[in-house]
Amino acid sequence: MNDRHFVVIAALTLMVGVGAGAFGAHGLKAMLSTDMLAIWQTAVLYQMIHGLGILGIAALLGHRSDTRLVTAGLLMFAGIVIFSGSLYILALTGIRSLGAITPIGGVAFIAGWAVLAWAAWRTR
Repeated sequence: MNDRHFVVIAALTLMVGVGAGAFGAHGLKAMLSTDMLAIWQTAVLYQMIHGLGILGIAALLGHRSDTRLVTAGLLMFAGIVIFSGSLYILALTGIRSLGAITPIGGVAFIAGWAVLAWAAWRTR
């Protein structure tokens, strides 16, 4: 994967995040409980933050190729899919057992930031 791929992933992730945020604020406000709406908003927040993280990784990849950067970007994207995705489904369905996989996405986020820090540390 290269910088262009990550820009596309980041742009689509951020686009969907904005749409999900608007949908939650306007379309779901009357349909979801306050607790479920807060879960939805948490999913949007983490999606947006990590979409920006992926965009930053794309910018770094534009200057130098590094498999650690690619790994960090893929971990962040996996975190978005697993963490935010499970929270979106939880908010819409109320299936609380989905909360069991949410931490896997959180670990992917943490690992992505750790690998990014490692890549920066190892860069001369």
